[in-house]
Order: sequence, then structure tokens, then C-alpha cells
Amino acid sequence: MGETAWFRDWFGTRYYVLLYGHRDALEAKAWVDMLVERWQLGPEAHVLDLACGRGRHAHWFVQAGFGVTGVDIDARSIDQARSAVPQAVFKVHDMRTPVAHATFDASCCLFTSLGYFDRLTDDERVFQAAFTALRPGGRFVVDFMNTAKVLQELVGEEQVQRNGVRFRITRTLEVGVIVKRIAVEDGGETHFFEERVQALLPEELDAMATRAGFAVEDRTDGPVPTPYRTTTSERYVLWLRKPMDA
Repeated sequence: MGETAWFRDWFGTRYYVLLYGHRDALEAKAWVDMLVERWQLGPEAHVLDLACGRGRHAHWFVQAGFGVTGVDIDARSIDQARSAVPQAVFKVHDMRTPVAHATFDASCCLFTSLGYFDRLTDDERVFQAAFTALRPGGRFVVDFMNTAKVLQELVGEEQVQRNGVRFRITRTLEVGVIVKRIAVEDGGETHFFEERVQALLPEELDAMATRAGFAVEDRTDGPVPTPYRTTTSERYVLWLRKPMDA
């Protein structure tokens, strides 16, 4: 399987939407409400939504009055986002490459959208690209799984039923990568998909951020921004700022 094949094949399919349908508009609103409250941006602020998917978060950023640009590598997701949130700008774009220079007041990368690449240097490029896209003083928020807790509680096998479709899921840790294999049984046919996410630890994400030039402002759980705790937090949310003199 090629470097980016798994998420090009999986994201944007109706099975992906079925499996993760519980990640709904209300959950997205909770995230955006938290970000807007903590960022304290002005009314003319422009937000960059990295790995924006179908525009769940972009919708609520627009409702909050911000200009919004969303980017995603999956063209099907971008088509859906354009239909769902016509007030925002959406682009098919690889987030490892800067989408603009010193243009945005804030950016976010939500729902564990890092760690998809074979090389950790590619994840570093995401931080560097976000840094480039932000104006001096701009904020960047990265929402990642709490890897330590995920590994401790890793469910090896499970089955999920959604709208008559059965998902048989296995999870393993393979050389520092959490691999989720998904067999989808639908109408007598079986389709196979895979997710591969680097088991990045908080200190690795912190190091990538600081090497890109960011200052770390906070580390929390999410979407309720309680302090991050290794053993209990569901998420690792990294709050960053681009220095004013950068």
C-alpha cells in the first residue's frame, strides 16, 4: 500500500461517514465554541481549518462570524463541504504544504488528523506549513488522541452495526503505528479498509511544534479544556502561538 493510499481510499466514502456518524454537528459546535472562547479573535478574523473533512467545524466557525478556509486532501469531502457550507472557501490541498503566507489569524487541526504519514518528518511539515500560513501572533490548535490512554485501553476486536452495515474492526500496534483494519459487510459484499496512525506522544508533538517556531501556551483535554492528564484525558490538545516577531 502506497504512502497515502489508505486515507485516499477511506476518507470520503459513505462507510467512513456511517462509522463515524456519531461525530455530529453538536460535537463540532462544542469544539468550535471552546476555540472561539479561548482565542478571543476579532470580528474580521480568518480561520484555517486543516483536514477539514466535510466542513463540520467550518460551519460553526462561519456561524461565529469568521472568514473560513478549509483544506483537505480528499476531493469527495471537499465537494460535500462546499455544498454544506457555501459561505466558506474549501480547497483540495495537502496540509504538508503551506496554503498561504501570513494570512490567517488562527488555525486548527482537529479529530486526530496528524500521524497519517509513514515519515514523522511529514507530520513536522504540517506544523511548519501552519506556522507559515499564520500571521504573527496567530494561534494553532492541534487535537490528537491521548496516545498513552489509547494504548492502555486498546480494543483488539469489535463489531459495529450501522444502518444494516456491519463493521468488523481489529486494532494492533505495529512498530509504533496504531493500525485499525476495517472489514465492511454490506449487502453480501465485503469491503476492506485500513487506518494507520502514528502513536505520537505529547512530547513528540510538543517537539515538532517548537521546532516549527511555535510557543506552547497550554495543553488540555477536549472539547472541555480541562488540564491534560496522562492517565485520564481522552484527548491531547496542544495550544500554540506564532510569536509576534516571527
